[in-house]
Amino acid sequence: MRSVPTLFSPLLANIALHGMENRIKQVSKTTALIRYADDFVIIHEDLTVVQRCQQVITEWLKGMGLELKPSKTRLTHTLHKYEENVGFNFLGFNVRQHKVGTYRSARNGKKQPLGFNTLITPSKEKIKLHLEETGGIIDTHITAPQAALIKALNPVIRGWANYYSTVVSNDTFQLLNHLTYQKLRAWAIRRCPRSNQHEIVNKYWHTVGNDNWVFSTQDGLKLARHTDTPIVRHVKVQGERSPYDGDWIYWSTRLGKHPEATNRVAKLLKRQKGKCEYCGLYFKDGDLMEIDHKIPMSKGGKDTFDNLQIIHRHCHDNKTALDGSNIHTVGSNESTRGRLP
Repeated sequence: MRSVPTLFSPLLANIALHGMENRIKQVSKTTALIRYADDFVIIHEDLTVVQRCQQVITEWLKGMGLELKPSKTRLTHTLHKYEENVGFNFLGFNVRQHKVGTYRSARNGKKQPLGFNTLITPSKEKIKLHLEETGGIIDTHITAPQAALIKALNPVIRGWANYYSTVVSNDTFQLLNHLTYQKLRAWAIRRCPRSNQHEIVNKYWHTVGNDNWVFSTQDGLKLARHTDTPIVRHVKVQGERSPYDGDWIYWSTRLGKHPEATNRVAKLLKRQKGKCEYCGLYFKDGDLMEIDHKIPMSKGGKDTFDNLQIIHRHCHDNKTALDGSNIHTVGSNESTRGRLP
C-alpha cells in the first residue's frame, strides 16, 4: 500500500481497511487473515484461493484509491519452496515450517501427525538491524565510562529480547550474546591498547552473584544479556472469554492482575500458572482457595511473597494437619478465616 505520511497512519490504516476480513471470508470461510495496521498476511492451504484473495483485495483497495505495494507483496509456501522462497516475514518474525519425525510432528484436529512443525523466529533482517544498533552504541561510547555504555545498551537489549521472548529465540539470543561480547571485547582493547588481555578482562568483566564473566562495573552495574530474558510462549485467550466475564481466577492467572482480586492474589495465581501448589490441579471459578505459608511462621518461615502460595481449602486442611500452619481464605477481596499469620 502507499504509505500515509502522518503520525496517525496506523489509525488511519485501520479505519480504511476495516471490513477487509469480511471481504476475504466471502472468498473462502477457511481463509485466515492476520492484519496489523496496513500489514497483513492471508493464509490458506490452496494456492488458487490465495491468488483469488489477492485479486479481490486489489479490486477492493482500488475503490479507495489504494493499491498493494509490489515490493512487499508475494506468494510463498511455509514448507516447500515456491518462487525461490520458503516461509515469510511478518512484523519482524519469520514464519516457516520444517519437516520432522512423527514424534515431534504437529498434529491435526484428529491427533494425526502432519509431518512438520511450525517455527516462528526473529527475522534475519531484524537481527542485523539490532546488531547494527548495538554496535553503533558501542562505537559512539568509545571514550565514555563503562557505566554510561551499559546504561545505553541495557534498554535496547531488554526491549529487543522482550519483543521476541514469546517465539523460538533461544539460539538467536545465544548468538547475539556472543556477537555482543566480541564487539565489547574490541571496545575494551581499543580503550586499553597497552594492557594485556588478562588485565583488560579483570577491568571490565567481573563475577556478579553466581554469574562469571559479566560485563559490569566494580559497583555491580551489569550489562543485560539477551539470554537473561526467559522464553515464555504466548497462550491464546480461550474461546469467547472476555476480561469482563467475571472469571477473576482465569484473568488473574493470565495477566497477574484483576479488579476483583488483590495484587498479591493475582500475582500468586500468575506465578503458579493457575495451579494449586499442593495437588497440582488447575483452579476453577468457584473453587475455595487459601493463601498459605510454604514454611509455617511457627517454624521459622517468613511472611514474604516468596514464602506464599495459593492452594485449595481442602489441600490446606491436609497441609495444616501436617505442619500446623494457620489458615487464610482467599476470595476476590482476600477475606480471612481465622487469623492471618
